[in-house]
This record gives sequence, structure tokens and C-alpha cells, in this order.
Amino acid sequence: MEHWTRDRVAAAERGENPTVLARTRTGWAVIGDTQHLPGYCLLLYAGRANHLTDLPRTERAQFLLDLSLLGEAVQLACGKRDRGLRRLNYEVLGNSWEHLHGHVHPRYDWEPPRLLQGPVWHYGDERTAPEHALGPRHDSLREEITQALAGVLATAYG
Repeated sequence: MEHWTRDRVAAAERGENPTVLARTRTGWAVIGDTQHLPGYCLLLYAGRANHLTDLPRTERAQFLLDLSLLGEAVQLACGKRDRGLRRLNYEVLGNSWEHLHGHVHPRYDWEPPRLLQGPVWHYGDERTAPEHALGPRHDSLREEITQALAGVLATAYG
């Protein structure tokens, strides 16, 4: 495991997390380590919290707004790249990593019909197969999401 993955938030703060797209008001927008569904991104809370309910309500609302703004950017970028983008799914889980973070999963018309109706977790090990690992071939996607997010954040926060 690369050193920056041991503490992704601290690595983002130090400028050492290569998946960072942008800093939001409450966290770090990052592109996912796996891109089995192109555009998969996360928002990593920048403070110390395990559960969404650990935050005061105003900060909780801000985190969810930031997650939706990341989703808006993913929708803009991925919608331009692939007309098969059909929707976004949002999740705040924390079962595997006990640090507050949210997932943005783009969903596409070209996905297998048996998987269109359920969560991305139904893909099983296919999600993290080596051929879907984030790499140089995702640089243009990453740049497009980063640019879209810069625009969305500027519009939202002036």
C-alpha cells in the first residue's frame, strides 16, 4: 500500500494525495481508486468524524451540499463524455473505513441489465478488478471532473 493511502485526508492536507480533485468547504473531493463506472468519486471529510451525525447540523448540511456539488460536477463531466449516463447514486457508508466520507457513483445505460436496479456493490469483485484501477488512462476524465467542479464550486460559493 502506498504511504499516502494510510491516511488519505492527511495526505490531501499535505498535498500528497494524487487522487485529489479539489478542496470543498468540508472536505476533499477525490477520484476513486477504481473506475469500473467512469467518474466514481468521493468526498472525504476534512475533520475528525466517523458518522454524519457526529457533526453539528449546520456542518452536516454543508457536507451533504458539498457531496451534491461534487455529484453535479461528475454529472456535467461524465454526461459530456458518455450520453449513456443515466443518473448518480450517492452513499454515506463507513463500514469499511470509519471516517466520514460520501460516494458519488455515476450509473450508465450500458451497465448489465441485472445490475441496473441495485447498488454498485452488486458488482462484487468486478468493481475492484485490476483493469478498472485508476491510472494514466483516466487523466482526461479526472481533468474534466476537476474543471467542472471548479466551475460548480465557484457558482455555489462565489
